[in-house]
Amino acid sequence: MKNEQQITPFLWFNDNAETAIQFYQDVFPKVEVCGISRYGAGAPLPEGTLMTATFRLKDLTFIALNGGPHFTFNEAVSFVISCETQEEVDHYWNGLTANGGKEGRCGWLKDPFGVSWQVVPTLLGQLLGAADRQKAGRAMQAMMGMNKLDMQGLQDAFDGK
Repeated sequence: MKNEQQITPFLWFNDNAETAIQFYQDVFPKVEVCGISRYGAGAPLPEGTLMTATFRLKDLTFIALNGGPHFTFNEAVSFVISCETQEEVDHYWNGLTANGGKEGRCGWLKDPFGVSWQVVPTLLGQLLGAADRQKAGRAMQAMMGMNKLDMQGLQDAFDGK
């Protein structure tokens, strides 16, 4: 498969990239593994361990590396999942925080591998970008008090309910 992306996110895992990709296959529809290479004898990790894997998640190609414990993920880089419905928000939030993931504030979370995600309803951008800055401010204040974003709660705050 030809990668049309000029820039590809490259994720450095300690030694669990293959497990992470399997986890993403459970959370996201249509995750496709496009290529795998494995370490040979004399490599930094045991022979046969996944070295790199290229995979597509929601039309975005990623490369995962088992590179050892030298680097870890942090919130400086995150992936935003735009959701049209509360059901989508719930699905991705619950799926990515399962099995050791960690909830954060304002729609942010870390999956069990430490990768940061933002699960955000598209409604939020509409509310925060509204011409009525008082209504937008109420939506912002509501968001600041949430972990998983609640679309009805955001709309109610915007409407002054």
